[in-house]
Amino acid sequence: MKRLRGIRLSHRKNTENCATVDFPLPEIVRIPMAMTMGKACQPLVKAGDHVKVGQKIGDTDEVFAAPVHSGVSGTVKAVKDFRTVLGITCKMVEIETDGEQTVSEEVRPPVITDKESFIRAVRESGVCGLGGAGFPTHMKLSPKEKIDTIIINGAECEPYITADYREMLECPDDIIGGIRLIKDMLGIDHAILAIEANKPAAIKNFTEMADGDDTIDIITLPSIYPQGAEKVIIYNATGRIVREGELPSQQGVIVINVSTVAFIYRYTKTGMPLVDRRLTVDGNAVGTPKNVRAVIGTPLRGILEYCDTDLTHLRKLIGGGPMMGVSIPDIDLPVLKTSNALLALDHFDERETSACIRCGRCVRVCPLGLMPCDIDRAYKNRDIAELKKLKVKLCMNCGSCTYICPANRKLAETNQLAKSLIPRDK
Repeated sequence: MKRLRGIRLSHRKNTENCATVDFPLPEIVRIPMAMTMGKACQPLVKAGDHVKVGQKIGDTDEVFAAPVHSGVSGTVKAVKDFRTVLGITCKMVEIETDGEQTVSEEVRPPVITDKESFIRAVRESGVCGLGGAGFPTHMKLSPKEKIDTIIINGAECEPYITADYREMLECPDDIIGGIRLIKDMLGIDHAILAIEANKPAAIKNFTEMADGDDTIDIITLPSIYPQGAEKVIIYNATGRIVREGELPSQQGVIVINVSTVAFIYRYTKTGMPLVDRRLTVDGNAVGTPKNVRAVIGTPLRGILEYCDTDLTHLRKLIGGGPMMGVSIPDIDLPVLKTSNALLALDHFDERETSACIRCGRCVRVCPLGLMPCDIDRAYKNRDIAELKKLKVKLCMNCGSCTYICPANRKLAETNQLAKSLIPRDK
């Protein structure tokens, strides 16, 4: 089967052999009520309240949302307004830790007897897509369509990031257990654990673990970016095409990040909700790159200092990878549910943009066969009909077009702006 196009990047997996280390408990955590796609939660606590580890501190009646829990025990100092890096305004709970880490009475393994109780348990865990997208997982596991295949995304195709790889090396039993649990609860016949070729130790281990189970396939994907993008991994693993406006479930497929699967399995055994994250800390401003596990709400400054980051020469901080990550304007912002990496750079070159030379490189590397140069022109002309014809809404903003452009044009950024011109109900 022909694979989708992409680009070859320097992996720079400097921390692939760095076992996860626990970051010391901070004095203060700041936990936003909006950390996933969907609606923000409302705080369930107020200043002066004492909270415990695993206690639910935020929730909403909205279906497209996931509750928020405390990863520390201590006293609520304040409930404030908070603005995320995406410009979303929500409430934030600030907790002064007491160092005791007393576990809440709410923390107990959920009672799961059928699909409905399983979905409820997944929602109560607070989990979302841990690969960075933040889609509430209970929604992904509740499609209207019949699902025959679940793909576990172990690609981790962005440079630098190794958080998922460490999950695969350190918690393989949880991953296999989570795959089997989800298959059984949702009545899915087939599972595919898809791993990029640059992770041979994980591929070998899971191949041995799944030996004899003909319902789980371990497949090796080429190390080409953006291999882990949802539409790309679905096609490269199954040959199925998710068309414009479609969800993967309409093709009978669900894609779940490998760390998300492992967490769900652990939650069903312990009842401890999503209260911490493993994140890769790397970049040329980082003296000691590491994979760090920190409670959600931990200020990024402390983690950067823990990894010997030269903050005096820090010029750019990215949450996530260099291709699809988000620029972080303040090092005192907190670790979120979706945090999987911090990339700290001591220099950032803003390349000068020149006119398009019509070389077509952006077209040749686009995994979905789009024409970014034509989209760029249609956007400048505000030609909505042409943007629709060019299928701009298929763009997943992988950044391949921007990366390859010899004129240094910000094509991926333009694509995103172009999508915003098209009315959602059209």
